[in-house]
Amino acid sequence: MSSHTQPPSVPPAGVAPPHPARVTAVLDAPLSRWLWLVKWLLALPHYVVLAFLWVAFAVVSVVAFFAVLFTGRYPRPLFDFATGVLRWNWRVAYYAYGTLGTDRYPPFTLADVPGYPARFELAYPEELSRGLVLVKWWLLAVPHYLLLGFFVGGARLAWFSGGLIGLLALFAGVALAVTGRYPRGVFDLVTGLNRWVLRVAAYASLLTDVYPPFRLDQGGREPGVPT
Repeated sequence: MSSHTQPPSVPPAGVAPPHPARVTAVLDAPLSRWLWLVKWLLALPHYVVLAFLWVAFAVVSVVAFFAVLFTGRYPRPLFDFATGVLRWNWRVAYYAYGTLGTDRYPPFTLADVPGYPARFELAYPEELSRGLVLVKWWLLAVPHYLLLGFFVGGARLAWFSGGLIGLLALFAGVALAVTGRYPRGVFDLVTGLNRWVLRVAAYASLLTDVYPPFRLDQGGREPGVPT
């Protein structure tokens, strides 16, 4: 019997280690040429629910701030809730005008749904820095906030939100109407931008101490994660 043990898994040279916030997406095909025009209406129930969830998210973040400050831990039930809100928001954005990557209606749940084409997973940190909690959500995240302002914009007209992500989604919708196909390069780019946004959201929401990299990881798969 061999006594050799397997070495620990190490990402190949030149491949970034996995980030604790994992954003994955699968581009569905075929996609409807015209459904994207009314997704603002179809997604309205989600927008209403998310409005309440984000209020609760803000309250949970305040409670978690003091919990981390005094104990160095993010209470697990609160962590699961906050992660679930980010997950829900990502699924709706993927269905609607954050990507338009699927015609499958998002489920009404905070839980992970393995069969849905857009997923968000975040590893639970057993311990968080008490000192970082004082500065990471505003001071340390400022450079990312400046970039995210360009990515997501601030203007909103009916279903269209400004920013680079909104423009790319609009371009993808027009391409669908004209050709019936979602340009793969656009999908990879818009997914990478959404991944950046969600990494920053997880960091600024105190859910992780891992600083978001200034790196655009494009495509539906996370880098450094084996298939």
